[in-house]
Amino acid sequence: MPLQFAAPTPNARPIYFVTDENWDAVRSELPAPAAAFAESSGFEPKPGRSLVLPDEKGVVAVALFGLESGERPRDLMLPGKLAGALPPGVYRFANEPHDVGLAALAFLLGLYRFTRYRASEKPQPSLVAPEGVDGARLEPVAAAIAFGRDLVNVPANDLGPEALEREAVGLAERLGAKVEVIRGDDLLNANLPLIHAVGRAAGEAPRLVDFVHGRADAPKVTLIGKGVTFDTGGLDIKPASGMELMKKDMGGAAAALALARMVVEAGLDLRLRTLIPIVENSISAAAFRPGDVIKSRKGLTVEIGNTDAEGRLILADALALADEEAPALMIDFATLTGAARVALGPDLPPFYTDDESLAADIGRCARETCDPVWRLPLWAPYASMLDGKIADLTNSPPGPFAGSIIAALFLRRFVEKAAAWAHFDVYAWNPKPRPHGPEGGEVQAARTLFALLEQRFGSGGQDLAKAAGRAT
Repeated sequence: MPLQFAAPTPNARPIYFVTDENWDAVRSELPAPAAAFAESSGFEPKPGRSLVLPDEKGVVAVALFGLESGERPRDLMLPGKLAGALPPGVYRFANEPHDVGLAALAFLLGLYRFTRYRASEKPQPSLVAPEGVDGARLEPVAAAIAFGRDLVNVPANDLGPEALEREAVGLAERLGAKVEVIRGDDLLNANLPLIHAVGRAAGEAPRLVDFVHGRADAPKVTLIGKGVTFDTGGLDIKPASGMELMKKDMGGAAAALALARMVVEAGLDLRLRTLIPIVENSISAAAFRPGDVIKSRKGLTVEIGNTDAEGRLILADALALADEEAPALMIDFATLTGAARVALGPDLPPFYTDDESLAADIGRCARETCDPVWRLPLWAPYASMLDGKIADLTNSPPGPFAGSIIAALFLRRFVEKAAAWAHFDVYAWNPKPRPHGPEGGEVQAARTLFALLEQRFGSGGQDLAKAAGRAT
């Protein structure tokens, strides 16, 4: 389903954003029948509340949408609720919300519906791109997010390793990237033993998709996304409740692919490499076992403390491979730990980096794009918890504490030459509808990182805020 702005038309119905402060002024501007209807309906300009007002013929004439008063609202994406609240038709912003660019993007993202297995419930409204907002700039961002959401929403019977490979390769080819795929036992020949070990028990072979776009002498940026298409937990099998949403365990891959699409379509001048290790963590006679010791690509030996800590294993080999060419920036996305959700909930992914400048830029871009993330520490004293009993490392120390930090510290052991690295422990799922997206698959942190890359590598340092028509 395309998430696009409508062509400008003089018949577009106005949407008025109202607060306690401007409600009297807006009401005075409304046509008399609309104002009377609003009064008789008892409308109050509460945040997120909407009302459609008719003209004297009973036809939709005006829409009202409540926002928070003041300059620092809690959710700049709240206008995305309009996409699901308005009847079909073409609309325009009659006045400005707190942030017109983010409101317009939220409207597009709020139109998203996953329709692979059933038709959309009803026709949807559309929005004319507000004045000063570059609609052609925002539409590809919305399309990339929709692409990633679709990947997460598709169940594992239709998106196993082979299908996810097809999606990644198909994207690479559409973007004009050079792509290579290493599958099955060829992973051993390519010295990617951890990826092979995690995926070898499944009916579809493990694999690594590796694609590169951009001129060879441009700054090197590498994206890595965890692509576990379904996670049973392996021999340390999950309970039924823990397996219910494991189709989303490739949400890191979805985020990396969505970000790669944004970067290339925006024409950023960098050499972008995208690595997607793809496996299904399944159970069979070939499954890797608790207590196994596997030598990684980097040469570190890893003792398997728990087969359900598989994501960090496949990322370790991919990180080591990417690190060998010393990129200027390396970013990985992974649905890695439940501990991150306990600490920060489903909406706020933690990220980790040792680079203070990078951390500050990520935090600022997250605020600018309303794509929230929160920095957690790579707390060095905890690194000793990763010491193996008979190997260099264990993938899962005993004990319940600091699970997300421990996982990040594990990954850091495989990063050495990259000038900067950041790890994002994403959830990739909306457990309930949000203003700019329904319940289901979500692409987290990609818009934040796109804004960062635009600022660092875009033409003239143009960032997402400026491109969306926002004041800076």
